[in-house]
Amino acid sequence: MLRDRYETDQFFIRIQSLASEMDPEMAQIDLLLNDDTIFQAIKRDLAQRYTQTTSTGRPSTPVEVILRMLVLKRLYDWSYEQTEQHVGDSLVLRRFCRLYFESVPDDTVLIRWAKRIQAQTLALLNSRVTTIATQLKLTRGRKLRTDGTVVETNIHYPTDSSLLHDGVRVLSRTLKRAQQVLHDTSTLAKEAFRNRTRSAKRAAQQISRQAQRGQEAIKTSYRRLLCTAQASLCQAQSVHEALMAQADEAAYAVRERLETFLPRWRRLSIRPNGASSMRSRYRCGEAGQPFRAPHPDHQAGQASA
Repeated sequence: MLRDRYETDQFFIRIQSLASEMDPEMAQIDLLLNDDTIFQAIKRDLAQRYTQTTSTGRPSTPVEVILRMLVLKRLYDWSYEQTEQHVGDSLVLRRFCRLYFESVPDDTVLIRWAKRIQAQTLALLNSRVTTIATQLKLTRGRKLRTDGTVVETNIHYPTDSSLLHDGVRVLSRTLKRAQQVLHDTSTLAKEAFRNRTRSAKRAAQQISRQAQRGQEAIKTSYRRLLCTAQASLCQAQSVHEALMAQADEAAYAVRERLETFLPRWRRLSIRPNGASSMRSRYRCGEAGQPFRAPHPDHQAGQASA
């Protein structure tokens, strides 16, 4: 059952008055978060977790506590675990979060609730903050400044083989969605919706293992991976033609995704420095279609596997 807030603990307030006061920035945010429009917007999103979240089940962590802890996390750039630890250790932060002597919600609880907050709600929150700041004559609200800071994240290094594998994976996933929305598949070949992700993954892993042995060792694996990629491209093109003949919203969404991805997919075999005239061509035994081989630098061992 979704709860709004804990009851105010007067005893805790008397204790907190003996501790250090909030810094000015946090005090201003504390007043801002008392706005009911912001509170109700967050509550609407959290209430969508289950069909009867607001009326049945165990009492939840109050909306007010969740909102204020997430604000602290954002303000100080803490992780969810750090937010849990800092709030639990500080009387001032317990007071700010309206947590009092209650148990601090676990970091996984915060993660689950944070995922329920929609982008539209965040936009409404920013708009409401701007409105309040304008009313208080803190800003004129005529310009919007966004933070373009680059944030480090975990990604794999984009090697040629991994890009080909990723492309086959995305195409296969999109073709699966297309199969669900197409009404008539009689004009398509039997293997038009075949998922080739496993074949591409196996070839990419083999290239990675063989990379230390030199280019001669990985040529066969690259041919296999490129054959798989070319076959996936042919499948996607035939399915795209079938989607063009179907006029409904679901088909349009899948077709739009293919139209976005296919040009990028075709460019994987195109290399810079005017090397197109140096490319050799050979045939793929599986797909029976000609395609461009990797850049000569790749064959010389200068490109990464």
